Amino acid sequence: MWLSSLTPEQREALLGLAHNVVVSDGLLDPNEEGMMDEFKREMELNPALESEYLELDGIERTFDSRKSRLIAVLNLLRLSYVDGSFDIEEECLLKEISEAFSITNDEFMLLDNWVRRLLALETEARDLMGG
Repeated sequence: MWLSSLTPEQREALLGLAHNVVVSDGLLDPNEEGMMDEFKREMELNPALESEYLELDGIERTFDSRKSRLIAVLNLLRLSYVDGSFDIEEECLLKEISEAFSITNDEFMLLDNWVRRLLALETEARDLMGG
């Protein structure tokens, strides 16, 4: 969502952050791989591009606007839920990223709630379409 509005540097960094989220719980779910591929398509990155661990130190300089930070966190939250569970390791990592982005805990909770409602609507739409 809104990934095409990120700069090339932010797109590659987001892929690294997504990698951090995916490996944080120690399991790689096929749904997570699918969403990573979706991210690459939306960001117009090479599908063969391998994601790698990204250090969080200085990440706030890469995502230098509130909009880019919110886009990153919303998409990372979405990725966290794609395997059907929001593990404590994922939550801790996302809160650490949010803190680096100067996103308050209350704002994080609002973003998390929004993503959960979005996912419920997507599920409802799939059910309406019979699949």
